[in-house]
Amino acid sequence: MRAEPFPRERRHTAYFLRGIRACAPVFLGAEVDMTAVRHHRRTAGEQGGGPSTVAYVLYAAARVLAAHPEANAALRGGLRPRIAHYDTVAAKLALDKRTGGRRVVLSAVLPDVHLMGLRDIARSTARFRAGDPDTMPEFAGVRILRRLPAPLGRLAYRAGTRPLRRRPATTGTFSVTSLGHRPLTWFHSVGGTTVTLGLGAVADRPVVRGGAVTAAPVLPLSLTFDHRVIDGAEAADVLGDIKHALENFGRPGREGGGSAGGEAGPAGPGRRHP
Repeated sequence: MRAEPFPRERRHTAYFLRGIRACAPVFLGAEVDMTAVRHHRRTAGEQGGGPSTVAYVLYAAARVLAAHPEANAALRGGLRPRIAHYDTVAAKLALDKRTGGRRVVLSAVLPDVHLMGLRDIARSTARFRAGDPDTMPEFAGVRILRRLPAPLGRLAYRAGTRPLRRRPATTGTFSVTSLGHRPLTWFHSVGGTTVTLGLGAVADRPVVRGGAVTAAPVLPLSLTFDHRVIDGAEAADVLGDIKHALENFGRPGREGGGSAGGEAGPAGPGRRHP
């Protein structure tokens, strides 16, 4: 047996988990046929094979959330609960990083992601994945939390993330987390936002087209929603619209697409619901 103090490098995770205890998570899932995305990725391919799966999901989800303001929201609890609905969409992306010799999860926020082109999203995510968390300015707050005594760190984290006006910059308005680098089918996560998307691994699986069974690249996509903020019907609409946007990505005359170069402009969801 080996016992040691709780690592400083993971203190921010402990503060985050304490902060989301009041969440009322409900879990949904969908299988997404990524044939259209794979085709678009080949035609938009640059060095390194084109945008990542995460970039496509961020692009599609941001535009869907912009069209679903009830889900692009945040709640502050307490005796007088308040819900804020945002006119901007900010994505929080979970990252697997190393700092202080320890493997940790860190988060980066992409502001106004609903206005970004696919290539810009891909470059931003690649930068965060490749960057050094011990030097990048975006992770300066985490480095401060690591140095503070735990009681002060908890207070500082709460002060930075509790006010509704700060949420888009500190926690995003929705979260995306991926374990697609491992052969996982389903991955459900609570990201501290009203909507959290979890990505499994894209793999060839049987699908039915025109009454015939064929193989297609399928993404297991989960959506966790905070039932305090929205109900299941709204969450199902969001997930269905994201699925539709990805399955029709880049197709002429269809929503959720993009040009061959990947610089698509803002688009609405695949379909609207009453």
